[in-house]
Amino acid sequence: MKVPKIIPIFAVIGAGIIVGGCADFRQELVAGAQRLPDFFPGAATSEGYWRGDDVPGPPKIVVHVGEQRAYFYKGHRLIGESTVSTGKRGFDTPPGRYRVTEKDKNHVSSEFGDYVNNRGEVVKSNIDVRKDAQPAGTHFDGARMPYFMRFNGGYGMHAGYVPQFRASHGCIRLPARMARHFFENARDDTPVIVRED
Repeated sequence: MKVPKIIPIFAVIGAGIIVGGCADFRQELVAGAQRLPDFFPGAATSEGYWRGDDVPGPPKIVVHVGEQRAYFYKGHRLIGESTVSTGKRGFDTPPGRYRVTEKDKNHVSSEFGDYVNNRGEVVKSNIDVRKDAQPAGTHFDGARMPYFMRFNGGYGMHAGYVPQFRASHGCIRLPARMARHFFENARDDTPVIVRED
């Protein structure tokens, strides 16, 4: 039986050339798309766009859970939009009108994370310390939540993994680039409106 020859994929993105197989190509394609705003400020990507650094007006964030999108306004002007991942079934992000009560650029969760052994190996991942028993010989390693903005008790917005579906424990996750824009342009007391539609 003759084994088919695998032909490497070549592509050009931005100013760089990509060489490699399918997995490499996909990773570089995503990375290239994420670099678009560096080449073209204000450019839209699949994760969203930002066009508001120099726009005046009071900030407001509106999250549409049904769309898995967040919108950032200054005054009445929409200046940014991002894909998000909200709470999965059983951990739904509660709809309502809130305000940012705390901002922490390097937040680490005290409730969600992994149980890790002394060699640094993850023994049990994506745990909730309130529900998941800790295996012997492990310690809790809290999940990193960069650009965290608390808006309702234990709920907040932060950078994290953003699949195209609801996957969090109730927080609103944004891609890192968009989380940074939202964080830097919101202030304490910024309204956060979470809608089910």
